[in-house]
Amino acid sequence: MALDDSALSELLGALRVGEGVDLVRELARFMLQELIEVEATAAIGAGRYERADGRVTERNGHRDKTISTKAGDLRIGIPKLRRGSFFPSLLEPRRRIDQALYAVVMEAYVSGISTRAVDDLVMAMGIDTGISKSEVSRICAALDGRVDAFRNRTLGHAVFPYVYLDATYVHVRDDALGQVVSRAVVVATGITAGGGREVLGVDIGDSEDETFWTKFCRDLKRRGLTGVRLVISDAHAGLTAAIRKNFSGASWQRCRVHYARNLLAMVPKAHQEMVSAAFRSIFALGTKAEIEARWDEVTAGLEPRFPKAAESMRAARTDVLAFASFPRGHWRKIWSNNPLERLNKEIKRRSNVVGIFPNDPAVIRLIGAVLADQHDEWAVARRYLSDTSMAELANPRETDPSQLVELTTS
Repeated sequence: MALDDSALSELLGALRVGEGVDLVRELARFMLQELIEVEATAAIGAGRYERADGRVTERNGHRDKTISTKAGDLRIGIPKLRRGSFFPSLLEPRRRIDQALYAVVMEAYVSGISTRAVDDLVMAMGIDTGISKSEVSRICAALDGRVDAFRNRTLGHAVFPYVYLDATYVHVRDDALGQVVSRAVVVATGITAGGGREVLGVDIGDSEDETFWTKFCRDLKRRGLTGVRLVISDAHAGLTAAIRKNFSGASWQRCRVHYARNLLAMVPKAHQEMVSAAFRSIFALGTKAEIEARWDEVTAGLEPRFPKAAESMRAARTDVLAFASFPRGHWRKIWSNNPLERLNKEIKRRSNVVGIFPNDPAVIRLIGAVLADQHDEWAVARRYLSDTSMAELANPRETDPSQLVELTTS
C-alpha cells in the first residue's frame, strides 16, 4: 500500500514530539484513513492528481465521520465523488461503533444498566461522543436472533418431571390505544430427569386468561416437552384450566406460599400470626400421612372461629399437599413456586430500569436475553436436585387418582 508522503511526515512528526498525542489512537486513525484512500483509488480508477485512462470520476473533497473503536473515537474523512457515491467496505453504513463495543453495550443492557449508565460506560472506554438511547436500542436489536433461537429451541433432549409456571407484569406503550398498559409475561422453567434446571419458555400477552395459557402450554409440548409428573403454579383459574387440558395424567401442586396469603386474608389481622404458625407446622412433618393428619387438625381448629378459612383448607387440601406423593428430598423445591419467583424478581429488577417498554418485541428482547443468560448459568451450575433423588421418581408413588382427573381452582 502506497502511503501519502505528506500525511506520513505529519504522523512521524507528531509521534516524534509525542506531546498531547495518543499514539495508539493516532496510529489507528492514520492506518484506517490510508486504507480508505486506497479503496477510493481503486473505485475511482486513479489516485490523487493522477492522469489515467481508467478514471471513472473525480474526487470532490472529504466528509468527516467519527468512528468509535477500541482505540477511542477516530475522526476520519470519507472521500466524496463528483459523480456517484463511495463508502468504504471497512465500515458499515450508519454504523458508529465497532463489534467489540456492540458486545459491551448489549451485555450492559441485559445486565440491568440504565441507558444513561451505558453512555457513561462507553465514554469511560474512550468513546468521547458517548452513545444515545436510540443507538443503544438499535444495537440491542441484534439480540433478537439469539432470543428467537432460545425461545424456539427443541425441548426433546430431556424429560422434565417438574414444571413451574408463573407470570409477572410489565408496562408497555400501546400506540393503538395511545396509552401505557400492563402486559403479562409468562415464564416456564423445568427440572430434568437428571436434576438440572432449564428455562423452558417465555411469552407476552394481554392477560393470563385460559386461551393465552393454553397456547403457551401447547407451544411447550410442540417443542418436545414430555415426561411431566408435577406442574407447580398458583391457582389462577385460566392457568389451572390450561394445565388440565395440556398435562393430562400429571399432578398439580398449588403453590403453598400463594395459598397461605389467600388463607390469611380470610382471618382477622389480630389472629393471622397464630394461623400462620399453625399452617407452617403442617410442612414441618416428615411423612405424607402425618402431613395430611396435621392439615385436618388445623382445619378442624379453624372451624369454630374462622369457618371460611376452614372451608378453604378443606377445598385446597389435595392441591396444596400434592408434593407429599413425591420423594421427600424434593419437597422443599416443589411445594411452592419460590424457585420461579426468584427468577421473576430478577426480571423485575431489569424491567424496572426500563420502566415503560415501547412495544412487545422490546419486552421479549430484554427478558428473553435475561432468561437465556440464566439458562446458561444453570447449565454449568451444580444440579438443582441430585440424580440419586431423581431416580426415586421411578418408584411407584401414592397419588390421589381424583387429582389426575380434576383440578380444583379454589
